[in-house]
Amino acid sequence: MLRRFAVCALIAATLMAVIPTRSPAASKEIMELQRDVAGLQEQLRVLKESQDKQLAALTVLVQQALDSSKSSTTGVAVIQNNLQQSLRDMEAKVSAPVAGLSARLDGMDQDMRTLQQSVSDLNGSMNKLQQQLADLKNAVAVLATPAPAPPGSTPGGGATGPGGTAVPGISGGAAAQQPCPAASDLYPQANADKSAGKWDIALSEFAEYLRCYGNLPLAPAAQYNIGAIHVQQGDYESAVQDFDAVLEKYPENSKTEDAMYSKGSALVKLGRRTDGGDEFAQLIRHYPGTELAVKACDERKKMGLNCAAPRGATRKR
Repeated sequence: MLRRFAVCALIAATLMAVIPTRSPAASKEIMELQRDVAGLQEQLRVLKESQDKQLAALTVLVQQALDSSKSSTTGVAVIQNNLQQSLRDMEAKVSAPVAGLSARLDGMDQDMRTLQQSVSDLNGSMNKLQQQLADLKNAVAVLATPAPAPPGSTPGGGATGPGGTAVPGISGGAAAQQPCPAASDLYPQANADKSAGKWDIALSEFAEYLRCYGNLPLAPAAQYNIGAIHVQQGDYESAVQDFDAVLEKYPENSKTEDAMYSKGSALVKLGRRTDGGDEFAQLIRHYPGTELAVKACDERKKMGLNCAAPRGATRKR
């Protein structure tokens, strides 16, 4: 707009300079033209002043915006710096207690492992002590057994004299029981024979252990191993009876869960799928979440039966 007014004013001034004064009519036109040019020049001046004012105001606004932006940038930088400093201070304050707590937790974990090992060693010592006590009791029983009757004594208790005549006052001793081997030797030997595949020898040794030491903590394991050997031999009927003996004679022992699972498996191999599935269900119900419960659940699913046992075993009894 300003450029248009400037061009018009320039043209008008040029025309006034080049057009000569010839007549009053021409002078009148020139005067009108001069007035128009003067009006254009005034409008041009006013417009220029207005634009200068607007430009000055715009410059002020831009400067204010720049100043505000600089202030905001500075404020953000200050806030960021304060936040970082606060985080560093918090980290410095928290890191030491956290490190101390972590060290204490590590120490507690080590103490717990040490305690568990100590308890395990104590249980082993108790088992050995019980076996030694059983050995001592067995030795005392052997020593207390009456000596056998001398040759020639009568079955009724009197010794016979010459010619077969009974001698009164001398009674025959009762038949001595077969002595028991040491419990600390018998069970490990039975286990070794079982691991070596000497099934018949291991069976007799485990049976001997049960006869002599049926009330010791390892008795349920001995009974369970007899059933496991019968499974290896394919005698599933006997194995079911052996696992039943674990569950009935020794309720809630270290081999209860294993006996329930093995009994269920033996029943399935005998073709008694319903009984085997029921045994698996009982195991899942009594020991949910254990490793054998999860395996029992898988067995039921293979049989086409429902199973709601939780996955991810966390312990094994």
